[in-house]
Amino acid sequence: MIWCRFEVDGRVAYGLVDGDRIRELQGDLFGENTISSVSHDLPKTKLLVPVIPKTFFCIGLNYADHVIRRASLLGRPPVFPEKPDIGYRANNALIAHDDDIVKPGDSGEEFQYEGELVAVFGKRAKHVSRDEALDCILGWTIGNDVTERTWQASDRTLWRAKNADTFKPMGPWIVTGLDPSDMTTTVRLNGIVMDEFATGNMIFDVATYVSELTKYVTIEPGDVMWMGTDGLPANMKVGDTVEVEISGIGVLRNRVVAGR
Repeated sequence: MIWCRFEVDGRVAYGLVDGDRIRELQGDLFGENTISSVSHDLPKTKLLVPVIPKTFFCIGLNYADHVIRRASLLGRPPVFPEKPDIGYRANNALIAHDDDIVKPGDSGEEFQYEGELVAVFGKRAKHVSRDEALDCILGWTIGNDVTERTWQASDRTLWRAKNADTFKPMGPWIVTGLDPSDMTTTVRLNGIVMDEFATGNMIFDVATYVSELTKYVTIEPGDVMWMGTDGLPANMKVGDTVEVEISGIGVLRNRVVAGR
């Protein structure tokens, strides 16, 4: 199934995507709900970020080729993570499919995309085994972990480099019943394929991360976890359009505009 969050008649609702229609959901996507008889024309509907998470988890350095190529670019040997390592992002950075990424006026040329698979949790979870881990996931969406590399290198934290407003496009919707090992991620810049990789070719898979995370942190319904990127991202500039496509999910598309 494909679940979306959308705006209609000045209100926000969840719905089930059925072809070119959205069947409106009554109740909570992460709780009790029913599908109503009300439907909307998908092409005429404004899609929103598919979920506003209580906690926004993120994974870095989770693909071997990305580690190798970034290390080569920096002129140092690659260092692979020895265990799952989990970070956080900020909700203020979230924008939806077709919303604009704002490039701050004082940001540098190394302003880059990172196409990522996103797990959307549907259950409260603590101390989950690896075998049980995927049962906690409602479905999957797409993220673009926009990064300003100069700030990433110079700031003590990633508050600007990863978390500035509009730096986290996510969408277009949540798709259930998929297996990451069957997915391919493709990133296009102005229609040109820049990166293509096997989505499931992670150093540590989703189940491993969920199990490790829940040893110490409680996952709540609606939380998300971004799973990292592969390849070597290119620079984006004002006027560019970036698309992240993951097979089985769809395409997340955003344009870069100039900010102050």
